[in-house]
Amino acid sequence: MHVYFSGIGGAGIGPLALIAKQAGYEVSGSDAKDSSYTNYLRSKGIENIQIGQTKEQIRQVHAAWPIDWFVYSSALPLTDPNHPELAFCKENNIKTSKRDEFLNRLLADKNLKLIAVAGTHGKTTTTAMAVWLFKQLGIPISYSVGAKLNFGEMGEFDPRSEYFIYEADEFDRNFLAFQPYLSLTAGVDWDHPDIYPTREAYYDAFCQFLGQSRHSFVWQEDAKELGVLESKSLTALDQKDPRIDHQLDLAGHVNRLNAWLVANGLQHVVDKPLPELLQILDKFPGLSRRFEQIAPGVYSDYAHTPPKIRGALQLAHEVAGNNVVVIYEGLHNSRQHFIKDELAGLFDNVKQLYIVPSYLAREDQNLKLLSPAELLNMLSNSSKEHGQAATLDGALAENIRRHVSQDNIVLCLSAGSGGSLDEWLRKEFRQ
Repeated sequence: MHVYFSGIGGAGIGPLALIAKQAGYEVSGSDAKDSSYTNYLRSKGIENIQIGQTKEQIRQVHAAWPIDWFVYSSALPLTDPNHPELAFCKENNIKTSKRDEFLNRLLADKNLKLIAVAGTHGKTTTTAMAVWLFKQLGIPISYSVGAKLNFGEMGEFDPRSEYFIYEADEFDRNFLAFQPYLSLTAGVDWDHPDIYPTREAYYDAFCQFLGQSRHSFVWQEDAKELGVLESKSLTALDQKDPRIDHQLDLAGHVNRLNAWLVANGLQHVVDKPLPELLQILDKFPGLSRRFEQIAPGVYSDYAHTPPKIRGALQLAHEVAGNNVVVIYEGLHNSRQHFIKDELAGLFDNVKQLYIVPSYLAREDQNLKLLSPAELLNMLSNSSKEHGQAATLDGALAENIRRHVSQDNIVLCLSAGSGGSLDEWLRKEFRQ
């Protein structure tokens, strides 16, 4: 079967394309622009990658090599309902679907049990920790995770594996397409108001996800918020269990919480005692854009919702005490409107705060574009006293170097894509 992946350079579609190739499917794809990841996929045998997404390009691929299935990201029809590739496939009766339907087909074809990791925050790290645990135990595993790993691919298919670990995103209700053998929910807090207009709608989706799981592990606080009860199929862990901080040495309380969830959730799957699993997870090496050191004293983190930001700040303060400087790049202008009340006091306890323009994508054009100065003005008086608006330029780079030379760490909260603070940091500081 020939599967064509649109947006093959993306963090969700790219690993799935690599998994499909390793699983024996014929794979090609396209992306709007070339990147290091599309080049990487070519090196792994996915050579037919079109740069540009026109009707003519996909027509030529289809003429030379008939496409059986066109897989696209959730964002594609949202950003362009008349996308030329989608239009071509409809005109030529080619099967089209989002990635969830294809992944379900792969799971069925390969007889894999799904371990799904969900949550508003923490799911990428938790997914990576689960993969790390299997690999360190020498248990064959297939998986897909939405970040670069230094101990494996972003996505991998192992024909010997019994389980498939998947970062199950709630955006566009992706996670509701699955019936997991086991699910781990890292944390629930209302997000994606463009998809879930009310908190109740968001919670209802998570309740449905838990109901579709054969067994689930959640935190007691989340279970209470969702209105679900502990049962034979649902285990609620105590987020305030003192053993979490006493038995784990990982930096960052949020990391210790994620590790505790993984160890308890997978204990019976891997058939190992809890202390052995905690010892392995204590050595978790981290992953891309989760308190990732770009240069000495300079860190990049994908935290973009208030709980994620609080977690990143806690980790930074645990490492550097009061010597924490923050550069904040909001992910989506629409989200800044949504979280502005919670942002107000988030940065009160940092030494210096710089706010740069928000990273824009999938925006509500009816909302006012909030400038860095306007975002700063929405913060508490305490944050305003040590905050300033900034841009990604030489002056900001010089300020970062100055702060580092004064024994501070600079935590950069960034969206991390083309034109982002994260990309700028890597160009400006990485040797």
